[in-house]
Amino acid sequence: MKKETRESLQVGSALGMLALGMALTVAGFIVSPLGEIHESVLGLFAECLIYAGSIFGVAIYAHNKYAEIKTYVEKRMSASQN
Repeated sequence: MKKETRESLQVGSALGMLALGMALTVAGFIVSPLGEIHESVLGLFAECLIYAGSIFGVAIYAHNKYAEIKTYVEKRMSASQN
């Protein structure tokens, strides 16, 4: 699997989980008893947020580490050429 495909799949699944969590939360308001959200709906919404946050957090962390390594290697290569 290509890196771009994997990242697109991760972002898509994270956004899908956020959309599902928001939809369930809204649905919790419109079913009886009106205006009350059951704790199981809130728990599921929290899990959706945690999943999405972990996907975005891991992707950002990996991207930053890659950039740090790339900068380090470029500096070392330019220093060794001089």
